[in-house]
Amino acid sequence: MKKVIEVPFVAGLCDKPLSQVSEILEAQGVRQAIDCVDWPNEFPYKPITSFYIARDKECLYINYFVKGNYLRAVNSTDNSPVWEDSCVEFFVQIPGEKYYYNFEFNCIGTALAARRTGREDAEHFSADKMAKIKRYSSVGNKPFCEMEGLFSWNLLVAIPFELIGLDGGQLPESLSANFYKCADGSSLPHYLSWSPIPIEKPDFHRPDYFGELRFR
Repeated sequence: MKKVIEVPFVAGLCDKPLSQVSEILEAQGVRQAIDCVDWPNEFPYKPITSFYIARDKECLYINYFVKGNYLRAVNSTDNSPVWEDSCVEFFVQIPGEKYYYNFEFNCIGTALAARRTGREDAEHFSADKMAKIKRYSSVGNKPFCEMEGLFSWNLLVAIPFELIGLDGGQLPESLSANFYKCADGSSLPHYLSWSPIPIEKPDFHRPDYFGELRFR
């Protein structure tokens, strides 16, 4: 069953540093869990993962919280394979359009972003566009090899609506979207989703199984 979020509007978030926005989201945002283990036989591991979400007239704000074994952040250049690291993701599509957008972040905020029609057909964002995505990580921004142990971390991102072709002051009633947690190159690879993906093998590039974001 596809999930739905009523995304609250919080004025003035863009005027505050992200460290303050994190506290505001916890107080005024909506909290959701990324807890669907869609392929339990092959990938049963389930790190505790949740996020808070809200918006203002310029950006969509997502604050991810993760607690799990192992922490990896090898990639430090945007549009590198961040999905191999300890990674959280947001995929979004404007209803009726053939394109969707994927935003992927490792735990130090290195990002990959593209407009695409499928896994193999992607137009990656330019450096100028990537620079517009604000990121704030609790573990800093320096890369490191995988560490063993139990780790808790959070990553706050602010994604401007203009990057997905929208005017934040005149949004559609809803967007299609899904949220993910993965770590392909970890000692404990895993693939979690917010809205379930009932297919045989791991594949996040499935807009047909996106949930819905509704705007108040």
